[in-house]
Amino acid sequence: MRFILKLLLAAVAMSVLFAVPSHAGEAETALLRSYIGNWSGSSVLRGGDQPEAFTCRLKVTQGRLIKINYAGRCSLVNMNLSVSGTIFFNDKANRYEATMRSNVGLSAAAVGAKQGNSITFKLSEKQSDRVGTPIQINSVLELSGKQITVDFTVELNRSGQTLTTTVPFQR
Repeated sequence: MRFILKLLLAAVAMSVLFAVPSHAGEAETALLRSYIGNWSGSSVLRGGDQPEAFTCRLKVTQGRLIKINYAGRCSLVNMNLSVSGTIFFNDKANRYEATMRSNVGLSAAAVGAKQGNSITFKLSEKQSDRVGTPIQINSVLELSGKQITVDFTVELNRSGQTLTTTVPFQR
């Protein structure tokens, strides 16, 4: 009887061990996967001659292994902006990481900071426009609950003009 009780306790202990993620990144990867789907948002770009309304779409898909991929497009009155990238949990470094590329030449990488159920990525890049004038581009991507938010700032160094917007995305 004692032997059977020990076997039963061992079986319960084993089931608890197997119920825990096999490596630290599984819970983090599951959190990222919760954002897979189609998202849309709209906002107003401020800082130009006049505020300019625009709309965006964002598609988040399962990438290879533990990565999620995203591809988005925003339509302004006189241009389209497209971005794509990858987000994943780097198990070895114990942190979230993101990359981003755009059709206007922006390419950046960021480490995500997790606070509660939110993950925030801050991307910052100095680039040159088509005529070689330096510009500063800052973007904050936040995954929080059932929402994705993107804050975007472009500082045009020659004119000193700063364009800003915040885009809340919903499913």
